[in-house]
Amino acid sequence: MIATLLEVLTETIKIIAMVFVLMVVIEDIEFRTERKISSWMVGGRLRQYFLSSFLGATPGCVGAFTSVSFYVHGPFSLGAITAAMVATSGDEAFVMLAKFPTVALCLFGLLFALGVVSGALMDVVAKKFGIEKCESCVMEERAEEQKKIGKRHFLEERIIRHVVRKHIPRLFLWVFFTLLAIALIRARVDLEAVLSGLPVFVLVSAAAVIGIIPGSGPHLPFVFLFADGAIPFSVLLASSIAQDGHGMLPMLSYTLRDSLIIKTFNVVYAIAVSAPLALAGY
Repeated sequence: MIATLLEVLTETIKIIAMVFVLMVVIEDIEFRTERKISSWMVGGRLRQYFLSSFLGATPGCVGAFTSVSFYVHGPFSLGAITAAMVATSGDEAFVMLAKFPTVALCLFGLLFALGVVSGALMDVVAKKFGIEKCESCVMEERAEEQKKIGKRHFLEERIIRHVVRKHIPRLFLWVFFTLLAIALIRARVDLEAVLSGLPVFVLVSAAAVIGIIPGSGPHLPFVFLFADGAIPFSVLLASSIAQDGHGMLPMLSYTLRDSLIIKTFNVVYAIAVSAPLALAGY
């Protein structure tokens, strides 16, 4: 148990450190450019979808963390952050590159395209049902204020009070206890044994539903089963669309409501895209 706690604590600190650095970098860029980057992204939804999908499709979770930071700071729409989560494969991307590199690269390209489409669909759905971003994630109009304040004020207000005191403690608790819960479940349940032998359509649905779980561990069985030829590509695709590695953990600490909306959309999207492929034998 102590070894598990230490492992989870180490992983949590790594994630917090990456997110903190990215948040500070984006805050600094916004401060120096007087929100020109945010204005550029707000000016066109399509460029948001392409940028967020590209960030998500890059191996690892850093691209997803960056997209979350852009969402929290305002410029990304709900569709853009959804696109990033659809496109990202988390840490599984490195495993896939090691086990089946050619298929993995094709999968990343497909996820990028699916991410762009999902971003547009999510914003259409959000507009139709009147879904707005969480209030704390709406871009603050402080360009004029930034012209008047110096670096010391920026450090005190935006970095220490906003990032360090407001976001980091809550983020640490979410990440730590989520990873701990996943580690305890994995220690007691052999997912590969449970999943092997199920009908392909059930596997597609299971892969999508398991994608609700934040973190990379629960999705690795699908990678290994595919590498062994035990499941078809459609199941791996469903898992890759629905899951987002550790990328959703920072979002959960900022806004639970928006996180649930994104995860629900991604699960439905994963099944809708992958089920026809499964029925066709792929």
